Amino acid sequence: MNPTGEAAVLTRATPVRPAIEAQFERVAKEQGKTLQPLSDDLVLADSDLDSLCFAIIVARLEDTLGYDPFGLAEDAAFPVTFGDFVAFYETRRPGVADVPD
Repeated sequence: MNPTGEAAVLTRATPVRPAIEAQFERVAKEQGKTLQPLSDDLVLADSDLDSLCFAIIVARLEDTLGYDPFGLAEDAAFPVTFGDFVAFYETRRPGVADVPD
Protein backbone atom coordinates (compact mmCIF):
# COMPACT_ATOMS: atom_id res chain seq x y z
CA MET A 1 0.00 0.00 0.00
CA ASN A 2 1.16 3.49 -0.68
CA PRO A 3 0.57 6.39 1.76
CA THR A 4 -2.90 7.00 0.27
CA GLY A 5 -3.94 3.44 1.06
CA GLU A 6 -3.94 2.33 -2.57
CA ALA A 7 -2.11 -0.79 -3.71
CA ALA A 8 1.41 -0.14 -4.92
CA VAL A 9 1.82 -0.24 -8.69
CA LEU A 10 5.06 -1.86 -9.74
CA THR A 11 6.72 -1.99 -13.12
CA ARG A 12 10.12 -3.27 -14.18
CA ALA A 13 11.33 0.31 -13.92
CA THR A 14 10.26 0.71 -10.28
CA PRO A 15 13.46 0.52 -8.25
CA VAL A 16 13.23 -1.52 -5.06
CA ARG A 17 16.82 -1.02 -3.96
CA PRO A 18 16.32 2.50 -2.50
CA ALA A 19 13.37 1.28 -0.42
CA ILE A 20 15.39 -1.68 0.84
CA GLU A 21 18.42 0.46 1.68
CA ALA A 22 16.22 2.95 3.54
CA GLN A 23 14.64 0.21 5.66
CA PHE A 24 18.00 -1.38 6.50
CA GLU A 25 19.33 2.00 7.64
CA ARG A 26 16.15 2.96 9.52
CA VAL A 27 15.85 -0.33 11.39
CA ALA A 28 19.55 -0.37 12.29
CA LYS A 29 19.23 3.11 13.78
CA GLU A 30 16.01 2.27 15.66
CA GLN A 31 17.50 -0.93 17.07
CA GLY A 32 20.80 0.68 18.05
CA LYS A 33 22.86 -1.37 15.59
CA THR A 34 25.98 -0.28 13.74
CA LEU A 35 25.11 -1.22 10.18
CA GLN A 36 28.01 -2.16 7.94
CA PRO A 37 28.16 -0.24 4.63
CA LEU A 38 25.55 -1.64 2.25
CA SER A 39 27.16 -3.26 -0.76
CA ASP A 40 26.09 -6.18 -2.90
CA ASP A 41 28.72 -8.43 -1.35
CA LEU A 42 27.88 -7.62 2.29
CA VAL A 43 27.08 -10.92 4.00
CA LEU A 44 23.85 -10.32 5.91
CA ALA A 45 25.12 -12.30 8.89
CA ASP A 46 27.98 -9.78 9.13
CA SER A 47 25.71 -6.70 8.84
CA ASP A 48 25.18 -6.42 12.66
CA LEU A 49 21.42 -6.87 12.16
CA ASP A 50 19.70 -9.69 14.03
CA SER A 51 16.62 -11.76 13.19
CA LEU A 52 14.27 -9.22 14.77
CA CYS A 53 15.75 -6.51 12.55
CA PHE A 54 15.22 -8.62 9.44
CA ALA A 55 11.63 -9.41 10.46
CA ILE A 56 10.93 -5.68 10.85
CA ILE A 57 12.58 -4.91 7.50
CA VAL A 58 10.55 -7.55 5.66
CA ALA A 59 7.27 -6.40 7.29
CA ARG A 60 7.95 -2.76 6.43
CA LEU A 61 8.96 -3.60 2.88
CA GLU A 62 5.69 -5.45 2.45
CA ASP A 63 3.86 -2.28 3.52
CA THR A 64 6.03 -0.11 1.27
CA LEU A 65 6.24 -2.29 -1.83
CA GLY A 66 2.94 -4.12 -1.51
CA TYR A 67 4.30 -7.67 -1.51
CA ASP A 68 6.30 -10.15 0.57
CA PRO A 69 8.49 -12.32 -1.66
CA PHE A 70 9.13 -14.72 1.21
CA GLY A 71 5.40 -15.39 1.49
CA LEU A 72 5.11 -15.82 -2.27
CA ALA A 73 8.05 -18.21 -2.64
CA GLU A 74 7.28 -21.82 -1.78
CA ASP A 75 10.71 -22.96 -0.62
CA ALA A 76 12.86 -19.85 -0.56
CA ALA A 77 16.06 -19.78 1.43
CA PHE A 78 16.93 -16.48 3.07
CA PRO A 79 19.38 -14.50 0.90
CA VAL A 80 23.04 -14.62 1.96
CA THR A 81 24.26 -11.19 0.83
CA PHE A 82 22.67 -7.76 0.56
CA GLY A 83 22.84 -8.09 -3.24
CA ASP A 84 20.99 -11.42 -2.99
CA PHE A 85 18.35 -9.75 -0.79
CA VAL A 86 17.76 -6.97 -3.32
CA ALA A 87 17.66 -9.46 -6.22
CA PHE A 88 15.19 -11.62 -4.28
CA TYR A 89 12.78 -8.68 -4.10
CA GLU A 90 13.38 -7.65 -7.72
CA THR A 91 12.82 -11.11 -9.19
CA ARG A 92 9.73 -12.02 -7.19
CA ARG A 93 7.50 -9.03 -7.90
CA PRO A 94 3.91 -10.07 -8.43
CA GLY A 95 1.99 -8.62 -11.35
CA VAL A 96 4.91 -6.90 -13.02
CA ALA A 97 4.01 -6.20 -16.62
CA ASP A 98 6.04 -8.14 -19.17
CA VAL A 99 7.22 -5.10 -21.06
CA PRO A 100 10.76 -4.25 -22.10
CA ASP A 101 12.76 -2.07 -19.70
